[in-house]
Amino acid sequence: MNKFLFSIVTGAMLTAVSISGAVAYAPTSIATPERVSSQGPLSFQMFCMLNPAECRPGGASKISLTQDVMTVLERVNARVNRSIRPKQDSAAMQIWQINPRAGDCKSYVVSKRHELIEAGLPASALRIAFVNTRAGEGHAVLVVKTSRGDLTLDNLTGEIKQFRESGHRLVSIAGADPRRWS
Repeated sequence: MNKFLFSIVTGAMLTAVSISGAVAYAPTSIATPERVSSQGPLSFQMFCMLNPAECRPGGASKISLTQDVMTVLERVNARVNRSIRPKQDSAAMQIWQINPRAGDCKSYVVSKRHELIEAGLPASALRIAFVNTRAGEGHAVLVVKTSRGDLTLDNLTGEIKQFRESGHRLVSIAGADPRRWS
């Protein structure tokens, strides 16, 4: 079996094994209460194995929030929110995919992170976070560490907000190295 096919089959098997029961959720939420280790959710670890360039740290762990940076954040947030049709993952398979036609909150997050890095923002300032919404549903957002506080890019709203004003409760967040979570 070639290495690529082996990686996909292994990832699918590990992801399916790691998932406890499915729960009801909004179309853009995380389908299952996936366990998050110090290396992140298992499905994210598999994403990193298949896409190592997307999981590298780099640059400053906090950026200076200028009007130019805010313009880039707003442009990328709006474009990704418009371009991906909300579609929940199956309970058995959690998928992280960059710029799919349809996907859940995890795909929005890695797509925004990818585009912001391409726009010149440092990877280490762009943190993937698992949160609970006000309704108690699992959800993923992108947190941008800035000189003016942590900003939240969220597919549930077009407005970029300070994390503390987002209404979300933090469950776990990636560090400057996205393969290390707390």
